[in-house]
Amino acid sequence: MALSDIEIAQQAKMFRATEIAKRLGIPEERLIPYGHYKAKVALDYVASLKGRKDGKLVLVTAISPTPAGEGKTTTTVGLGDALNRIGKKAIICLREPSLGPVFGMKGGAAGGGHAQVVPMEDINLHFTGDFNAIALANNLLAAAIDNHINHGNELGIDVRRIQWKRVMDMNDRALREIVVSLGGAANGFPRQDGFDIVVASEVMAIFCLATSLKDLKERLGNIVAGYTREQKPVRARDLKVHGAMTVLLKDALAPNLVQTLEGSPAFIHGGPFANIAHGCNSVIATQTALKLADYVVTEAGFGADLGAEKFVDIKCRKSGLRPDAVVIVATLRALKYHGGVEVKEVNRENLAALEKGIANLERHVNNVHNHYGLPCVVAINRFSFDTAAEVALLQRKMLPHQVPVLLATHWADGGAGAVDVAKAVVELIEKGGAGFKFVYEDGLPLWEKMKAIATKIYGAADITGDSKVRAQVKRLQDEGYGHYPVCVAKTQYSFSTDAGLRNAPCGHVVNVREVRLAAGAEFVVMICGDIMTMPGLPKLPSAEKIDLTDDGKVVGLF
Repeated sequence: MALSDIEIAQQAKMFRATEIAKRLGIPEERLIPYGHYKAKVALDYVASLKGRKDGKLVLVTAISPTPAGEGKTTTTVGLGDALNRIGKKAIICLREPSLGPVFGMKGGAAGGGHAQVVPMEDINLHFTGDFNAIALANNLLAAAIDNHINHGNELGIDVRRIQWKRVMDMNDRALREIVVSLGGAANGFPRQDGFDIVVASEVMAIFCLATSLKDLKERLGNIVAGYTREQKPVRARDLKVHGAMTVLLKDALAPNLVQTLEGSPAFIHGGPFANIAHGCNSVIATQTALKLADYVVTEAGFGADLGAEKFVDIKCRKSGLRPDAVVIVATLRALKYHGGVEVKEVNRENLAALEKGIANLERHVNNVHNHYGLPCVVAINRFSFDTAAEVALLQRKMLPHQVPVLLATHWADGGAGAVDVAKAVVELIEKGGAGFKFVYEDGLPLWEKMKAIATKIYGAADITGDSKVRAQVKRLQDEGYGHYPVCVAKTQYSFSTDAGLRNAPCGHVVNVREVRLAAGAEFVVMICGDIMTMPGLPKLPSAEKIDLTDDGKVVGLF
């Protein structure tokens, strides 16, 4: 019987964090240890690396996710191990898992099989406490808003125009819409409020885009928490809490260093979701890794229409980072699902469904090539029941796109199973020719930026929004936020806003339901369709399978 992910991870022989750091040239005294196998790299050491030359940056993305599975994080880990196997000095950069999906339905974010980062249990649970610090900083501002109003409201905050929500790192649908301050005058003024999940917080976005403690504090101060009756913005610095918020985050901002099952170094830091936020690990972790390695393998959440677009249009735009190559992950199972086959049938050969579903992969390849201007390879996360005929069909269909299609078995074989992908990535980078570009320019109005993403990347015919949404976008444009990039929140399962619309739909209309200003993160969030910024647990949450044995061993964690 095959071992589960957690059983494989629990059998791993790990190196101490000091040994992993030593391989990268990081002095032991510049580490902040969290036990034996995880540590933070001190920010003063991170700052000392600025003069070094950058390595090459590889972005791992995927087709539109399906219940059949793709294995993007597993591929990221396997590719990093494979690059080290072929003699390259490589570091992996991932996001931290959120407890919402860990106890919900998606699972963790530490890879799988023999391509995992460890200690897997720690990473998928509390890790180094970064998410807790982000939640506390977010909720300090929320408490300060209500406290200020209760004690006279000198700033004149309009309780109908408070923009800031509380957060928690758990899926809890009951907290989406609530009423706070009930129970009398001592508890404040009752008003409608709600919770988001931590990964949707603007503090999380700021945390992942900040380049230093100074930059972090400046961005936190710029948060627009609400408005006065005269529509004047009230910022976190007006409430005088941005300094305290920075204090809560000062230790968290240092990147977390761990390792793969094969001992490759990995930075795991920050964790915004790509369907409701910008979906990339921290700029600080990526920049640090690029100074310490020849190759850095990072991932962006969900498909290339979401995480990769935001990596390009938000993270790269704000940081100056530029990918040298892209790996698009797919499985034949998932492509057959996009071709109309139900999950219980995807393990059977079905050439007709596969040929139809390849359109999803083709659109992602087209977006990466033509809209992001980046060279790419396709990595097929192979299963034992994939047939030779199916593989041949996929390779034949992808020939016109001039994209290498490579089979990988890293889930079963670790880095050895991704060596062909690693060699192809190195060859692609050494060949050069990347013509990186954004999907839209800074000067395009906000509404037109949203339209550019929808029509170019999603294949939509147009975008819509009711009069309230259009008025809000116009107001943000008029108030000087028009140069900000757009962060789209929508379902990850489709190019459209309909989660049930598979493959590569065209001609649909993307409806913008809500608009949020993230002045500290410096982008505007466009919430589309029925996507929620506080998810709910499924009928059978993963939490029901997770347990602790009498001798303290975690079981059921994937």
